[in-house]
Amino acid sequence: MTDASQTQSYTFKAETKQLLNILIHSLYKEREVFLREMLSNASDALNRVRFEMLTDKDALDPQAELAIRITPDQEARTLTIQDSGIGMTKDEIIENLGTIAQSGARGFIEAAQAQSPDLSRLIGQFGVGFYSVFMVAEWVRVTSRSYKPRAKAVSWYATGEDSFEIRPAEMAERGTKVEIKLKEDAAEFAEEHRLKAIIHKHSDYIGFPIYVGTEAQQVNKQTSLWRTPKAGVTEEQYTDFYRQLTLDFEEPLLRIHTITDAPVQLYALLYVPGKGERGVFSLRREDGLKLYSRNILIDEYNKDLLPEYLRFAQGVVDSEDLPLNVSRETVQSVGLMPRLKKVVTGQVIKELESLAKNDADKYNLFWQEFGSYLKQGIAAQPLETENIQPLLRFRTSLHPESWSSLDDYIGRMGPEQKAIYYLVGEDPKSALRSPHLDAFQGQGTEVLLLTEPMDPFMLMGLRQYKDHELKNAAQAEIETPEKPKDEAQAEKIPEADFNSLAERFKSVLGERVADVRASTRLSQSVARLVDPDGSLNPELQRVYRYLGQEYEVPKKVLELNPSHAILKALAGMEAGSALQTLVIEQIYDSALLVEGLHPDPSSMAGRIQQIIEAALGRQGEAGQ
Repeated sequence: MTDASQTQSYTFKAETKQLLNILIHSLYKEREVFLREMLSNASDALNRVRFEMLTDKDALDPQAELAIRITPDQEARTLTIQDSGIGMTKDEIIENLGTIAQSGARGFIEAAQAQSPDLSRLIGQFGVGFYSVFMVAEWVRVTSRSYKPRAKAVSWYATGEDSFEIRPAEMAERGTKVEIKLKEDAAEFAEEHRLKAIIHKHSDYIGFPIYVGTEAQQVNKQTSLWRTPKAGVTEEQYTDFYRQLTLDFEEPLLRIHTITDAPVQLYALLYVPGKGERGVFSLRREDGLKLYSRNILIDEYNKDLLPEYLRFAQGVVDSEDLPLNVSRETVQSVGLMPRLKKVVTGQVIKELESLAKNDADKYNLFWQEFGSYLKQGIAAQPLETENIQPLLRFRTSLHPESWSSLDDYIGRMGPEQKAIYYLVGEDPKSALRSPHLDAFQGQGTEVLLLTEPMDPFMLMGLRQYKDHELKNAAQAEIETPEKPKDEAQAEKIPEADFNSLAERFKSVLGERVADVRASTRLSQSVARLVDPDGSLNPELQRVYRYLGQEYEVPKKVLELNPSHAILKALAGMEAGSALQTLVIEQIYDSALLVEGLHPDPSSMAGRIQQIIEAALGRQGEAGQ
């Protein structure tokens, strides 16, 4: 080291101090994870320098082997981990080792306080991997020299206290060397056999040789898991790789391992996560797959290998057909990409179809987490609709508690039914109570319940499935079962009385409705709202609402059920009475509520109370 007068001291931030205190003084069952984190950092540095050297021929030590070397010294109780990676300048070492992302430090601290002392899995999850070394170290010295030829070596030193030191260093070769003085109770990590066991457990598939000991024996297999034949990979290895890739400790829902030579040569190992929402501290900060060319990382987040509606997939694609000199900036212009995308997309769709066919319960879990992505694909990419349609799942009026595919629906259709009917609503329960279903329930006809925000957008691209047109149940013309003439006449309000009642509705509701008329569709419900002829498509109306676009909501037509007991009683009331007016207002507001159009549902409370009081008053009079 150089003269101590050139040493500069820096103070850790408050969150970092608190984090270090937890790591140093807490008891961990798996302190070995510190080595996993050190090797992961070294692998990242090697990947980065390998990529830089594809285009930068002036890199320091261009002939140096890309490798990681671990040298334990049991007598001195030290451990040295050195890589020939990209290295760091003074500013970079201060930025990378002197501070922790505030959210990561705080998140780790909160988790540490809320959970048991065994927090080894949280280390990588919260982006504090390097600092795990202080679980086993009395002090740590990091010496690094950047790959840039004129960069100078620099040293970082810390004991886990409140500060760290930076000073110039002597280092001829490119890369980073981490020297660790082990605590007495961590002396096991200076034993070669212990180090090898940890490497086999956590880091066997790092893509660079890891040498241990003075004899420089390579320990790791080094073969990329995605290039290994499926028969040679265990479930545990697949799971470990997923966790290393994402730091997601939940089991993935689906794994896709593909090796093909035609129509393009590629290796792919993809996963569908268990949850649709990416954790705040996920290692994968963006959508996109890791793209390799002959085991060299080309793009960390490539978004051109899968369509937007499959962006939830995580994993690796490697192709020897990609030129090595391709850069992150030019990869999109390579003509091979569309062919790679077609193959990768086809494999994902194929595996999802297989999952749906062979494990319906697991596919339903997938659908609940990622169904909205596929619906988005129907709306945004109509040319690919045919591939996505069989994967769609819906609740229906006859099977509201389970998921049905469009093929399930068609299989249950009656011989005379030609169309697939759907109803757009606010939520499944309110949709099931919709008056628009009256006629369908009377016939036993099934209706898809579309109650998610993405559904109206999806319908813009889903007009037909196979030979069956999709029709809105609120607008569809359907035949209703005919009742005997005498029975139908006896049930209905006389035409003259109904016309008078309809006029009373028009008088009370005024400009709020376009018309009031008798319904031929209602059987159980008292009323429903429908769009007048020539109105904007109901699905488009919802799209405009969800997008916050300005549009004029068309005045609805209020259809009344002439056979309903409520209307019969209403027709028998004194015309223009206060109670009749209250009931008319409530019928209209209830219809708005079912349609999801009521601007202020709580405003009905006072009126409902008045109607209850009137009903109880009448009951009391009748009882006297």
